[in-house]
Amino acid sequence: MAIVIGVVTHSTHRELFRQAANTLGGGVDLEWVSYDHEDEIRAKVAEFLSTTRLDGFLAGPVPYTASRELLPPGLPVGVIRSSALDLTLALYRAQERGWGRTPVSIDTFPAEAVEAVATALELDTDAIDCLPYAPTQSVEDIVEFHRSAYHRFGDRSYVISVRADVRERLSGEIRIMSGMPVPATIRTELHELALRIESERASAQRFAAGVFLISHSQDEERARIGLMNLLLNTPEFAGAWIEDRGRRGVVVFAHKALFERITRNWVAVPALAEAATALGAQVSAGFGVGASARNCVALAEQAADRAEQESEPCAYLIEDSGVIIGPMGPVRAALSYSYREHGDDVERLAKSVGLSAATVSRLAALDHELEGRAISPGELADHLGITDQSGRRLIRTLDAGGLVSVEGTAQHHPKGRPTRLYRLRIAQALLRASR
Repeated sequence: MAIVIGVVTHSTHRELFRQAANTLGGGVDLEWVSYDHEDEIRAKVAEFLSTTRLDGFLAGPVPYTASRELLPPGLPVGVIRSSALDLTLALYRAQERGWGRTPVSIDTFPAEAVEAVATALELDTDAIDCLPYAPTQSVEDIVEFHRSAYHRFGDRSYVISVRADVRERLSGEIRIMSGMPVPATIRTELHELALRIESERASAQRFAAGVFLISHSQDEERARIGLMNLLLNTPEFAGAWIEDRGRRGVVVFAHKALFERITRNWVAVPALAEAATALGAQVSAGFGVGASARNCVALAEQAADRAEQESEPCAYLIEDSGVIIGPMGPVRAALSYSYREHGDDVERLAKSVGLSAATVSRLAALDHELEGRAISPGELADHLGITDQSGRRLIRTLDAGGLVSVEGTAQHHPKGRPTRLYRLRIAQALLRASR
């Protein structure tokens, strides 16, 4: 099955994206969403998502910010950001026109990219004004920034802008140069996204096994038969092979993707609660992902044995790569503390970082519950019931908005890479806003 990637771009940039995509193989299809003005993006993406099956989503920071809350959880996303190379080329194009390299005002580029280029080209930093991208920026804000820079620098200055709406507004008023990424920058992000989708597909199709054990029951044989019938009649297990596994167990064979669905991406196992209610017995579970059926079952048995050692019904996952996830309870425990109303401070903070008020409210509740303890992006994802990838994206958004601080790293597995730890700063930000 071909990979389908949705690409959102301004109508004037579509040919640029087509050039970038011309090296993709025949196994990738692109579906396009074009807009003429930024205020059209959200509605067009909403309509697009309602009619199109996607394996991935590619956009610049502006369309991504406008539509990210519409995207299905877990959908692989690529965000194209203008790089130092793109800025360097824009400066040379300006020089070819006889504009010089400075004075100049630049929007959307990261401040570190502007600083790196200025250092490498030995530019006068006092003759450069930079407005990095922020989710809350409006076209009017950026236009006013460039006008202010023009009045300060004089008519020798010019503008480098990534935003088509900004270039349209300033056209004929101030000399302006596009800072859009070159095809090579777009191509790199597009190929990386396609490879990531292929990798996730391959991972989801890996063979996996689940072992469900009756831990405490007066009639284990009857409970085992009841457990097997319960799993056979559970719609989520329709694509699985289920059979007896000894005196008090049932084994389930399926692709890894099926187990990810029934465990909410390795967060919780509702089937354990259903089994306890229906059978009157405690059930533990283990999941294994390996290179063969035998390897998967062996890992699942190890995981189930580990789950049985816990005082409450739960499940563990063990992969042949050494990854261990658990314990996964029957249901996700609700946060003990939450904001009953968002309030103006939460609304303002949410708007400033480009998140929904509901998300900021949940994060504030989690911040209160953690009591200053640092967590990894994966743990944040677990607490919020989202995928690890979404958790990493959320951490990046919070970091950009100053709502987390880095607190070192943790090594969960001897052969794995260290995981960066973060401390939430939501409560502090709300406290400052209320003063």
